[in-house]
Amino acid sequence: MLWFLAACCVPSFLLSFFGTAALRRLAPKWGLIDQPAARKVHVTPTPLGGGLAIYVSFLVTIAVAQGVAWLILATDIRLPGLPAELQVHLPGVLYRSQQVWAIIAAGALLAVMGLIDDFKGLPWQPRLAVQLGIAVALVSGGVRATVFVDAPWIGAVITVGWIVVLINAFNFLDNMDALSSGIALIASVLFATVMLTCVAEPRWLVAGALLVLAGSLGGFLCHNRPPATIFMGDSGSTFIGLVLATMTVLGTFYDESVAGQHVMLAPLFILAVPLYDFTSVMIIRIAEGRSPFHPDKSHFSHRLVELGLSRPYAVLTVHLATLTTGLGALLLYRAAGWTEAMILVAQLLCVLTIVAILETVGRRRNGTDPDSTG
Repeated sequence: MLWFLAACCVPSFLLSFFGTAALRRLAPKWGLIDQPAARKVHVTPTPLGGGLAIYVSFLVTIAVAQGVAWLILATDIRLPGLPAELQVHLPGVLYRSQQVWAIIAAGALLAVMGLIDDFKGLPWQPRLAVQLGIAVALVSGGVRATVFVDAPWIGAVITVGWIVVLINAFNFLDNMDALSSGIALIASVLFATVMLTCVAEPRWLVAGALLVLAGSLGGFLCHNRPPATIFMGDSGSTFIGLVLATMTVLGTFYDESVAGQHVMLAPLFILAVPLYDFTSVMIIRIAEGRSPFHPDKSHFSHRLVELGLSRPYAVLTVHLATLTTGLGALLLYRAAGWTEAMILVAQLLCVLTIVAILETVGRRRNGTDPDSTG
């Protein structure tokens, strides 16, 4: 298992670390600079484009891994330390990898659109249309959730909504140093842990892709931790949202040999804080008569700063809240039935209620002026 973890995380980490360092120098020459503004928290011009390093490191690592898997099957060689149970599943991994490459191709489209948006800004309508198109295409290609109903279209619609919501949720969260990427790192590691240890048979492909993403995020975070020297921009935030959304679907969290249907709630536990932030921000903007996709300071992280926390501590608080809810997903697979699962759901709701209280106090302390609170 250690061999597998290192093979997935180390190459993507190194590629992302050095790729981000290179982009720190190249981005200003390309005009990729995020200028300070009223709705933003940084006060100095900062390079953009770190999302390219995340995407490229993920792409290259997956490509090399697939090449090695193909070589092993074609020549029947054995790599020292390669888990025997993984080698048995290599044909299945290569077969399912077609879906991974479809996701990578979709991620490339999102990354390009994100770069265009970073350069000159795009209206939310065409961005949302492209996201919907990508989600529909992936679902048509077999990336869809099982929701235990006879009508397949219900699962397809839910999956399209899941993908679009998470793409935007992580884009919304990219409002402070290390916030969106840190949450994505926590979610990736927790999902990978579930896929490797909490199911009857490890899901090597999904777990491997998540660990590769975790390594890519780790390399980027070395440059993005406060005070950040580079931002990932929309090209990175939308890509990580896409990968997390699709990997949770491909993971097929229901496993009757381990537990009941309640384990399907695991993605909601791990991603509870991003989903709550996205939903609350949308409600606030619509209630105030503003565009739901217009950037502002309505997020949980901003409310914590308004309560007096420094930005690094606000980000750490959101990370810990994500970890707290996410750990419940590991317990779901050990819950005997719905009674135990509902206790975990109650715990999740308590954490989100605490978040809601902190947000409400933050808004009241700072007033309701959209220019000041978003």
